[in-house]
Amino acid sequence: MKIQCSTALLSQACQNVQRAVSTKTSIPAVEGILIKALGNELILTGYDLEIGIKTSINAAIEEQGSIILNAKILCEILRNLPDETVKIESDDRNLAVITSGNTKYQIMGISADEYPELPTVKGGFPIVISQKLLRDMVRQTIFAVASTDSKVVYTGIKFELTENEIKLIAVDGFRMAIRKEAIDYKGDDVSFIVPSKTLSEVVKLAVADEDGEDYISMGIGKRHILFEIGGYSIISRLLEGEFLNYKAAIPVTASTRVSIDTRSFINSIERASLIINDKTKSLVSCIFDENVVKISSVASLGTANDRLDAEIEGNRVEIGFNNRYLLDALKACDTDTVRIELNGSISPILILPPEGDDFTFLVLPVRLKKND
Repeated sequence: MKIQCSTALLSQACQNVQRAVSTKTSIPAVEGILIKALGNELILTGYDLEIGIKTSINAAIEEQGSIILNAKILCEILRNLPDETVKIESDDRNLAVITSGNTKYQIMGISADEYPELPTVKGGFPIVISQKLLRDMVRQTIFAVASTDSKVVYTGIKFELTENEIKLIAVDGFRMAIRKEAIDYKGDDVSFIVPSKTLSEVVKLAVADEDGEDYISMGIGKRHILFEIGGYSIISRLLEGEFLNYKAAIPVTASTRVSIDTRSFINSIERASLIINDKTKSLVSCIFDENVVKISSVASLGTANDRLDAEIEGNRVEIGFNNRYLLDALKACDTDTVRIELNGSISPILILPPEGDDFTFLVLPVRLKKND
């Protein structure tokens, strides 16, 4: 193989592809990036046997070929090269020579034949969605994904597609996040669970699109999903298993309804949380009564009390929460005010937009000591 291309272009592509490279493996090939020179393109692939990222850049190809180079070393070299262009040559012994300006590296590679083949997604359901919309929907649900759980399905986000609607659901046993939106979709009803790691990588590649004019294409297979975004292909396994019947977990009535300024509520909870740390595991107590919300916390360091106005209808409620879970949900809201629905001190709190249910955040309460 013998190629020449832009240093900056190759460096950026390798940095993005590297995110799918395994760092903990007994297989040396998957610690590397597969580089394939074909036609006038340089094709780069990273794959950790669960998620794969693939892209291509324009290059002057003098001699076609392929090689696997250690991802960490290659990315560090490219990031520090002095010239605008870089040349890479490799021989039959898989020795790669990287040259840029007066700088030259010789590093041993691995035969491309040892690289595992990426899965393919054929047929399935083609789905096209705005990059910005999917990024926002993932951001508003991924905080509720389980970090460790005996049920692997809860480490991913469930997608549900029905005619002209997409819905994302995440649960971790203490909270739930649901986000739905109208899209142009005429296919069959379908549901699948995507690992949160995969969606994190998709979101990172979607950061450049702020106006919603760029799109992501999703191809759904039986066991894998393929995302096409901005010149990158991301392929990932889907999670299998029985997901929570989330609809049954959502209360259908409320004895107390609250309308409150989102930012003010966040600020108040953060003030009450200043005396709380992970070691004490103290709670934040909220009293909803007579158009006032009283927020307080008690810890070994002392106490904190705050209050703010709100529109409240229904019964008085005193309820306790893990402050982080409540803050995560409120910070995921994209409305100036939120609607809160309650059913006493031991039922979940629902956080909704002022109108409709484009998002639904559910947080389980923690029993306050005096209610024990």
